[in-house]
Amino acid sequence: MTQDAVARLWRLADRVSVTVASAARRVMAIYQTKFEVRHKQDNSPVTSADLAANDIISEGLAALEPGMPILSEEGEIPPFEERARWQSYWLVDPLDGTRGFAARSGEFTINVALISDCEPILGVVAVPVSATCCAAVRGGGARFEHADGIRESIRTRRLPTHQVVVLRSRTRRHAEVDRLMAKLGGVRVIRASSSLKACLVARGLADLYPAFGPTSEWDTAASQCLLEEAGGGLTDRALKPLRYNGSASMENPSFVAFGDRQADWKNLLAEFNS
Repeated sequence: MTQDAVARLWRLADRVSVTVASAARRVMAIYQTKFEVRHKQDNSPVTSADLAANDIISEGLAALEPGMPILSEEGEIPPFEERARWQSYWLVDPLDGTRGFAARSGEFTINVALISDCEPILGVVAVPVSATCCAAVRGGGARFEHADGIRESIRTRRLPTHQVVVLRSRTRRHAEVDRLMAKLGGVRVIRASSSLKACLVARGLADLYPAFGPTSEWDTAASQCLLEEAGGGLTDRALKPLRYNGSASMENPSFVAFGDRQADWKNLLAEFNS
């Protein structure tokens, strides 16, 4: 990607971040109220915050790139015959971690990614509770923006020789993750929800997040761009980067998010690929 293309993506990321910050403020305003939790047909929860954030983000993205398709968890999902014609589109999770929002745990994010040719080339992950934001663009690195607006570049870290930090979901437990941790040896476990886990790996505060349960494409796209540009990766168990909009299903395969590309993940994951 040329320097001009990277610069254009960063200008776009800046404007996406402003839109996402507006959505985050609305989410936090609802967070302070007595909101209702409903359930969709797939039994996943949804609140007025999900819907309000979706409206703000969809309107903002439409203004930034008129005519660019927007695929959001809280919007209409077009049939694959239509989606297959998209070369580029926005992929949005207006509120990742709705269960954490409903439980008032503070562990929820807003995820926005720009997908081009089935790959994420821009990713923004905002944390409404702390008013912070991670962003990355293809070929341009990754950054963390503090609540006061100060920005700093972020990088993943080398895999420690002792006490690997593994991130696990608060709500899901998977026997294969238990086996992987046993294989790693002495680990320290941090439990967290939503794309907060990817942000921790990208910032060099954790090493591995294995997700062997069901997730959807809007859960991972922004995080994948962030991790790849920070020096890590988000791949399937065979270490192939996830791809997007390649089939009618919006479900991801099992994946691992890691910080150190040089670590021997192939050997560590070998028994989980059979």
